[in-house]
Amino acid sequence: MLIARVTGTLVASRKEPTLDGLKLLVVRGCDVHGEPTGAPLVAADAVGAGVGEVVLVAAGSSARQTEATKDRPVDAVIMAIVDALDVGEHTTFKK
Repeated sequence: MLIARVTGTLVASRKEPTLDGLKLLVVRGCDVHGEPTGAPLVAADAVGAGVGEVVLVAAGSSARQTEATKDRPVDAVIMAIVDALDVGEHTTFKK
């Protein structure tokens, strides 16, 4: 799993029919403070995330394990919206 921040949306009017109905968002991996560290990638949204939110992303075959993505050709899925992140005794991120 990867901590990431949603940076944008992706709209594709023509796509594989099994992707119909999925919201696609652009995310970038981030550190425990919510600051971007990784390259952008596209993830299917299974939880109603929005631009600017810090999320938890599953990639690879695990991305096809949510109800929204089961048996669909996705390689990354947003499966949680992060409310707070604690490292040790310190809260490093809070929504």
